[in-house]
Amino acid sequence: MSTPYPGSSPKKRKHAQDSNAGPSPKRSKKERKHKHRHGDEEFVLVKASLVVSIPPVFASNPSQGVEEMLDSMVMRYIPPLRGVVLTHSNIRFLQSTANIQGDSPYAICNVGFDATVWSPRVGQRLTGKINLCSPDHVSLLVHRTFNVSIPRHHIPRTEWVFEYGAAENDPEYGAGSAAARDADYAAGQRVEEAGIDTVPSETLAEGQDDHAAASAGRWVHAVTGLPLGSDSATLQFTVVGLIIANQMLSLVGSIQPDPFSPEHVAPAQDVLARDEQQDSDSGDKEKDDAESQKHKRKKGEERKERKRKKATEGKPHKRKPEGEKESEREKGEAADSKERKPSKKKKKKEDE
Repeated sequence: MSTPYPGSSPKKRKHAQDSNAGPSPKRSKKERKHKHRHGDEEFVLVKASLVVSIPPVFASNPSQGVEEMLDSMVMRYIPPLRGVVLTHSNIRFLQSTANIQGDSPYAICNVGFDATVWSPRVGQRLTGKINLCSPDHVSLLVHRTFNVSIPRHHIPRTEWVFEYGAAENDPEYGAGSAAARDADYAAGQRVEEAGIDTVPSETLAEGQDDHAAASAGRWVHAVTGLPLGSDSATLQFTVVGLIIANQMLSLVGSIQPDPFSPEHVAPAQDVLARDEQQDSDSGDKEKDDAESQKHKRKKGEERKERKRKKATEGKPHKRKPEGEKESEREKGEAADSKERKPSKKKKKKEDE
């Protein structure tokens, strides 16, 4: 039996021993989880839970129904997970029973799963492969899947200049030219080095994309003349924005040394010119629509007039006999005289 230290209670001694023992396992685990989620990794493993409604067709195998529902989330941006779901695993039910509300045949239950998520963040440094260059932007692919756009105001204009490519019908650089054959030959060389008998379609497509990108133009160094991304066409950039549309995630990148400086915001005159162009285009479209509607109405009226004339011309004009004309004339005169003559009651009232 241990004796207490003189002048100290067991609680104080326990607190002193705990303070010397270092951080608790629970705290360190929490710190590791926080570091893993907010570190420099773009791929994270997230433990998530979800409320699902299982259709009655999966009543005998609810796990299969949950798996199919999670499959529909793959390669889509899920806001609660803050990223694109790549894979899911370790599906488990968090309760032993499911709820059925009213006369609905769907079973409502809570499920948990582990999701591998691609979750890039603003300020993160990533590497992509250039697949298109234009005077306005540079387009890249990250992991050969995700789209990245680097606008021209995020490219140092003092270091890089755009060099226009040749036209498609140019015999020197167009389709079927020596440059295109060189691209196909380079793709074949890569296949031979890999020891593959047949050429994969992805390799051929990669060579064609490289040639198409070169023919569209490229950004080159103002001093050395080397293309942006060098021979490998890979470029490291800083993420400055995320674009989410239709559950798809694309990035906005920058290769400026200080990408978040106010100097690299899109020039106001460019934005104003773009807005004016959009307004003029919409105004012209509305004007064209109004003119077309007016023309259609005019055509419809002319068509109706032609039909009416054709109908009246086709029918023979019938002449009425003289006796009928005189009788109608007499009836009209009698009606007019009746209207002109005041009634007896009215005349009596006037006399009074």
